Amino acid sequence: MTSRNQQLFELSQKVIPGGVNSPVRAFKSVGGNPIFFQRGQGAHVWDVDGKSYIDYVGSWGPLILGHAHPEVIKAVQSTAQNGLTFGAPTEAELEIAELICELLPSIEQVRLVSSGTEAGMSAIRLARGYTGRSRIIKFEGCYHGHDDALLVKAGSGALTFGNPSSAGVPEETVGHTMVLDYNDLTGLEAAFKQYGNEIAAVIVEPVAGNMNLVAPKEGFLASLRALCTQYGSVLIFDEVMTGFRVGLGCAQGLYQIKPDLTTLGKVIGGGMPMAAFGGRRDIMQCLAPIGPVYQAGTLSGNPVAVAAGLATLKQIRVPGFYEQLGAKTQQLVNGVTAAARQHGIDLSGQSIGGMFGFYFSKEIPVSFEAVMSCDKDAFNRFFHAMLAEGVYFAPSAFEAGFVSSVHGDAEINQTIAAADKIFSEW
Repeated sequence: MTSRNQQLFELSQKVIPGGVNSPVRAFKSVGGNPIFFQRGQGAHVWDVDGKSYIDYVGSWGPLILGHAHPEVIKAVQSTAQNGLTFGAPTEAELEIAELICELLPSIEQVRLVSSGTEAGMSAIRLARGYTGRSRIIKFEGCYHGHDDALLVKAGSGALTFGNPSSAGVPEETVGHTMVLDYNDLTGLEAAFKQYGNEIAAVIVEPVAGNMNLVAPKEGFLASLRALCTQYGSVLIFDEVMTGFRVGLGCAQGLYQIKPDLTTLGKVIGGGMPMAAFGGRRDIMQCLAPIGPVYQAGTLSGNPVAVAAGLATLKQIRVPGFYEQLGAKTQQLVNGVTAAARQHGIDLSGQSIGGMFGFYFSKEIPVSFEAVMSCDKDAFNRFFHAMLAEGVYFAPSAFEAGFVSSVHGDAEINQTIAAADKIFSEW
């Protein structure tokens, strides 16, 4: 009998390209068909066939408090009763802007937008407008949204500019974008030596989460900061994923690096479509309506999204929140990797705050190239086996995972037991 999941996917493909509204949901990387979810509660989700899963995707990071947290739901319902959108300022926008500036000292002014892509695109435009320069640097394996200028793969040489990584992006659009290797200090220094006075900005995930979880090497972020300061380039930390995920001060607080601009998303929206970009006052003052750099959005600062974000940010300020979250995440990583090693399987893992990564490799990767050399087929096999056991990891070997504050010992121990069972039959 055809499952409801299968029926919905077949119908969806007729009216939605690929049957999904974001590519990674399609399970193309791991094989099989996507799951259609019906509801979520706490650390669990249920699909349309009624099967439950322990959820380590968390809508790709926003749900740090788990699904349907009562305070977040209450805030959304209360706000929605007064209207869904005004296209005009609200007091709640001021409140969340003040809170973001309080929590992140690098942000003196902030503007709310509706998506991480919009935040990244706007930050790049602002950096170019502020510096009067065109060239930008990004790093292989770091994703900053689907803006044309950032959909770029590495060129053929260490100091060549990138090539489009998507159809529909003209070569001239990415002609000012240089792609370097993440964690490669030598390449970074060479790029600045050759092009430093032309570089408007460097944009980086301070902890990469879009090529699985890759941590910065010691000195990498500090060198980025020093080079940008030396050459007058804008340092942009893309904290859409790491923002309030790896700590209350985000990755910049964890590594004690002060960027010029920061992009935020996911957690600050509490599960609703909201993002932001902010930073130094002199740079932010270049934005319209007081400066020449244009940026606008009809739903920017949507009151319902702001309410969800405020409710979430207030919860994560509870003393001990991140210590407990980090301990749970480390417990998961230690348990699953120990189960693999016990059965002679090369699986490594690491965690930072509420983010984690598993790699079918003896060593934890520190670059895009190292991630790509991991055993992808082994991951795909592991993914589907865990799914059958009721554990939902990201359907890609190149995505970080997420633990929420409501994942308890029961969920983590169940996950470890499922992994041990699978590895014993490997």
